[in-house]
Amino acid sequence: MHLKLPNKIIDSLRRMLPAFIVATIVTFTVGIYYAILNSPPDYLQGDSMRIMYVHVPAAWLALSSYSFLALSCIAWFIFRNPIFNLFAKSIAPIGATFTLIALVTGSIWGKPTWGTWWAWDARLTSMLILFFLYIAYIMTWQTITNKDLAAKISAALGIIGFINIPIIKFSVDWWNTLHQPATISKLSAPSIHISMLTPLMLMTFAYVLFLITLFLIRYKIEILDQKILRVSS
Repeated sequence: MHLKLPNKIIDSLRRMLPAFIVATIVTFTVGIYYAILNSPPDYLQGDSMRIMYVHVPAAWLALSSYSFLALSCIAWFIFRNPIFNLFAKSIAPIGATFTLIALVTGSIWGKPTWGTWWAWDARLTSMLILFFLYIAYIMTWQTITNKDLAAKISAALGIIGFINIPIIKFSVDWWNTLHQPATISKLSAPSIHISMLTPLMLMTFAYVLFLITLFLIRYKIEILDQKILRVSS
């Protein structure tokens, strides 16, 4: 089944992009101000804790992006509509980037906290596996010339890889790890002070807007690529 590519989709994306770009810049500016200048240092970790405002949102969106990818793969298997492949292909490089940011900033944060750049901790290792899952998905589309076969293999990979998401989420509860347990999701009694929670939520919102902006750009590129392929075929 071929994907219909009306020009109004591209036009609507073009109209939405400037608003998301402006909102992303403004929110990041406010979030960085609160994170750097208007939040206290941690009483144990000092100012090194501030990398949390980059690390934590990146990790959250890395997991959320893969969840969206997996759901898109499931939808493709059910409906066989190519638009779900475009969703997954658009989010994959974005999710891989967020995962890499989470890994790098986590290592930087871990050096003064744990005394080492890397430990084969359950949370760190499962996040590294997530990065490789993203890369495997992207490489499947790039290396397999038969697009029908690539769609099947990549969709299967996306769904199977979702098993890693709950492992990442609950690794700190299932195993003894160096990584700290949940502090935000404990809604009954979050163990993070409001002075730190506020900039963290602002930065998370900025990350979400950034993700949407990048997704719209990637999705637009995928649509244009499909149009070029249809014209050349």
